[in-house]
Amino acid sequence: MIGFFTREDSRTFTYPRFNLLTLPLARISFVYKFEILLRIASVLIFLLIILTGLFGNQRPVDNLAPTLVWVIWWVGFGFVISLIGNIWSFLNPWKIVFTWWEFLYESFANADKYKAPFRYPVKLGMWPAVALFLGFAWMESAFVDSVVPRILANFVIVYSLITWSGMVLFGKHEWLRHGEVFSIVFGLMSKFSMTEVRVLDFEVCRDICPDDCRIEDGDCVDCYECFDHSENKEFNLRPPIVGITSSANITPSGFAMVMLLLAMVSFDGFSATPEWVAVQTFFIFKFPTLTYQFFNGGLIANTIGLVIAPVLFGGVFVLCLKLICYSVGAKHPNVSVLMGAFSFSLLPIAIVYNYAHFTSLLVVQGQQLISLISDPFGIGWDLFGTATYQVDFGIISPLYLWLFVISVIVIGHIAAVYLAHLKALQLYRKSDIALKSQIPMLVLMVLYTMVSLWIVSRPIIE
Repeated sequence: MIGFFTREDSRTFTYPRFNLLTLPLARISFVYKFEILLRIASVLIFLLIILTGLFGNQRPVDNLAPTLVWVIWWVGFGFVISLIGNIWSFLNPWKIVFTWWEFLYESFANADKYKAPFRYPVKLGMWPAVALFLGFAWMESAFVDSVVPRILANFVIVYSLITWSGMVLFGKHEWLRHGEVFSIVFGLMSKFSMTEVRVLDFEVCRDICPDDCRIEDGDCVDCYECFDHSENKEFNLRPPIVGITSSANITPSGFAMVMLLLAMVSFDGFSATPEWVAVQTFFIFKFPTLTYQFFNGGLIANTIGLVIAPVLFGGVFVLCLKLICYSVGAKHPNVSVLMGAFSFSLLPIAIVYNYAHFTSLLVVQGQQLISLISDPFGIGWDLFGTATYQVDFGIISPLYLWLFVISVIVIGHIAAVYLAHLKALQLYRKSDIALKSQIPMLVLMVLYTMVSLWIVSRPIIE
């Protein structure tokens, strides 16, 4: 049906947008620098996570750090960014602290601007971020003690040192583009959102940004380095999902990041099913002597599963691309070109499954924040009178949750099919060839839909 109703001229895809900076409220917020207050608050919350983790009650449910990191930040921020826009670019505490350090360096070292001593290796791509994201995924999905406040705080400290070291060595924006995991992951999620930043100055992109950040119509979209330096810029409201259509072809490391993001949310849901608990039980009985906190049968099973998942998703996707090449003939783009072209079409699947799997977690466990803000260290405070708040487990109806889960999964997969078809029109130029090429992709999307619905249909017994 998409192939029938989509015209050939859709390969030059455009969409309506409205510049929010033309509104009086937006102009007032920029004049009075409200974003400075938000950035200060972001850094203070970042410090609070470390302090509560190190010195607070080590019972996870009584400490602010686990709820704030795993529920409010990782899940909540992902939801907001996918829907509203990339607020992480403005609230990233590592970026903010380094920017402050740059200001102090320029003020007291009599330097015009801090210059990194090394040029980032182009061939390295985003592989540092992929490696760090795999570590984060392991901690979130495989390592059961990731909710222990002191362990979590130490991980935050280690990641902070890695991030700031990368910025010192290669430059702030270089590391944000290639090594800072959450700038990259949240940037991918924001392509699904209803807002964008757009720079209209070609000179800024030419002089400031080393990457080819401009899209086909000549504007620079969602490049925050150019946005920070430009006067001729827009903060646009746009239809959801369409931001993915303006994305350039993806690199191999970018492909790995998309596969890892898709596999992470899928494995996180699958790991709570009876089938995976049976796998964990097998490994526990296979290695009965491994009962250590950081090394046991369950951890081995989860680690193996987390490694296999992106390889499996990537392998099936590459097989689909080979079938596309076979269906349209050898004269058309090869697998490597198709990999770069169609990878972004999988983003809606990862994003909607994130909504489907984590909505109940955010709505139910997120309520713990109400009591924890009054007693963040878990030592008996009641700063705001909410320390005795009890979580309402019936706040969301199972029926409504189930209908929401099915709806977002199906809508996300239809969006993925549509985006892949638009990309096929850009590649093949003719609607009949584009339609023929998308039959294997359609089978892949249906397969992903079936897997997603099967996972959410299983009882959660972790």
